[in-house]
Amino acid sequence: MKVGIPKEVKVLEFRVGMVPAGVRELVHDGHEVFVETNAGAGIGMLDADYKAAGATILDTAKAVYDTADLIVKVKEPQAEECQMLRSDQVLFTYLHLAADRAQTEALVKSGTTAIAYETVTANDGSLPLLTPMSEVAGRLSIQAGAFALQKANGGRGVLLGGVPGVAPGKVVVVGGGVAGTHAAEMAVGLGAEVTILDRSVPRLRQINDLYGGRVRTAYSTKNAIDELIPEADLVIGAVLIAGAAAPKLVTAEHVKSMKAGAVLVDISIDQGGCFETSRPTTHAEPTYVVDDVVHYCVTNMPGAVPRTSTFALTNVTLPFAKNLANMGWREALLKDKHLRHGLNVHAGHINHEAVAHDLGYDYLSAEDALQAA
Repeated sequence: MKVGIPKEVKVLEFRVGMVPAGVRELVHDGHEVFVETNAGAGIGMLDADYKAAGATILDTAKAVYDTADLIVKVKEPQAEECQMLRSDQVLFTYLHLAADRAQTEALVKSGTTAIAYETVTANDGSLPLLTPMSEVAGRLSIQAGAFALQKANGGRGVLLGGVPGVAPGKVVVVGGGVAGTHAAEMAVGLGAEVTILDRSVPRLRQINDLYGGRVRTAYSTKNAIDELIPEADLVIGAVLIAGAAAPKLVTAEHVKSMKAGAVLVDISIDQGGCFETSRPTTHAEPTYVVDDVVHYCVTNMPGAVPRTSTFALTNVTLPFAKNLANMGWREALLKDKHLRHGLNVHAGHINHEAVAHDLGYDYLSAEDALQAA
């Protein structure tokens, strides 16, 4: 199979779909890999590194799209990339369609087969291709929040860890999944006072056991949010419903009730955000202010640390990419129900139920799509 790795074009996105070691694995299996020139420059991987792994370097993204049967990326295709996709092509990347009608319409129009990293599952119900980026985003959220809390950056001038004789900052993490737990770990490490909200009591028990009481836990109710949000210096939104738009758990009224200079970091922004006042931002302009509260809503947070993120991503996506190349997408999806859950779009149909529901499309199951194919 011909596998293409284009350079990412989202604003200040420096990750790349695969590191040279992954390319070498595919070439070893007998596949051809085509990499756009300078695709890996943002992580310190030169064209020479990809050539040494067996890749062919192409001068333009169009050349990659025109040549490849399977496109492996990081971020959702931008408008100009969607126009290059073909109906006989497979796209393997993050999509986050429920919060992006324009991209969904473009993928449906292209007729391409689009498999989303974020809805591929594992035996335990987890999302293995989303996990490493959730880990990175969770850890980064505290760094970003701590930076935004500095007075010169618009914050209220609070040091999260405090100092002897001065109370630490209060951090509230909405969502106790992978991203939320990693955010809490970083905040605890800085010495902040941390509370995690979640709707799974077993998960709250796990968090309590993990941190030995150093993190407060609370069952997520409207009342708990009403009480905790106004007192927080930093709120991390880490809510995820696989494939679906994130629920707006923190309302505009909550934001109005917060202290001037408090900070909101919305990790859920890829799925539309879990704060009512959230809107997507970029690494070029990461924050904005609503009612004197600083909002950080960068849609590709892990792109800030592209080298760490790319290696972590390739570690988990490579086995699936190899199966897609070795077996072809139909056979790979037929044999692996977890990869099959990643099918979001095929031949102009939406194949993920949550996406279809949130955007008002007719739903065609992956099983029916495969049968028709």
